Amino acid sequence: MLVLFEVTWALLKITWYNMVGVWRCFVAPAKKSLVGEIVLITGAGSGIGRLMAINFAKQGCKLVIWDIDKDGGDKTADQITALGATAHSYRCDVTNKDEVYRLAEQVKKDVGSVTILVNNAGVVAGTNFLDCPDELILRSMNVNAISNFWTVKAFAPSMIAKNHGHIVTISSMAGTGGTAGMVEYCASKFASVGFHEALYCEFVKEGYDGVHMTLVLPYKIDTGMFDGLELRRGFSPPALRPEYVADKVLHAVQTNQKILIMPRDLYIAPWLKSWLSVDAAIVLAELSGALTAMDTFVGRKKKET
Repeated sequence: MLVLFEVTWALLKITWYNMVGVWRCFVAPAKKSLVGEIVLITGAGSGIGRLMAINFAKQGCKLVIWDIDKDGGDKTADQITALGATAHSYRCDVTNKDEVYRLAEQVKKDVGSVTILVNNAGVVAGTNFLDCPDELILRSMNVNAISNFWTVKAFAPSMIAKNHGHIVTISSMAGTGGTAGMVEYCASKFASVGFHEALYCEFVKEGYDGVHMTLVLPYKIDTGMFDGLELRRGFSPPALRPEYVADKVLHAVQTNQKILIMPRDLYIAPWLKSWLSVDAAIVLAELSGALTAMDTFVGRKKKET
């Protein structure tokens, strides 16, 4: 009898939360104030990292800029200080856990306890797996996935102690489905999705209800990182504008949105994958051009050389 009651109660809650999810699609939820929050963004020396940093600064946040490119990080900080906000720039190799922990202590002394962490740093090799040098495989895994372990371990404890904070994982739709030509990238993004989801479960279990988490799954962003990737005409959504992505991430944090998929049409993709057989998914990949989309990949590095 007790089991029947628990199952019924669980079904009622599942129905309720699904209805709330649908409701949020049509009614804008209230936004929380971010004034005074200390925001650390990895990979904030360019692209959406820089745009997100500027967005948070406009909301009254103090910014901590981490990037392996110190000049890029300094330029982001300069743009923020020109707005009258506060920004601190540090050169950080997020794949080096000792450097992450050391700089985390330095940030605590210089600025204070980070309350919003945005794991944004990302790289891609853009070549077939068997042609991909081992060092590029390790680079993608370390930057896109393993670094999240070190930054969260460095900054989450202070959030938990105050039961106040927000952790954002900038992953990718490539973390929900494999694609030829980006094996190492998909693997790293799958890992970042798994890390985020499992960590959220732990926080729920431990009752850290004041520490929010947002998983961001965008399609191709027009930053140059995936220049040359092309699906078949009519199957590929347009590349996302970086400004649009940065705005949506800010809104997701302000409204404690748990998952953000861009463009919105792609919310159906994980559901579609769940009921397609593997062979059926391959047929769809062939039809859409996904199997050969990376054949024309250029990317930033290849384009510059």
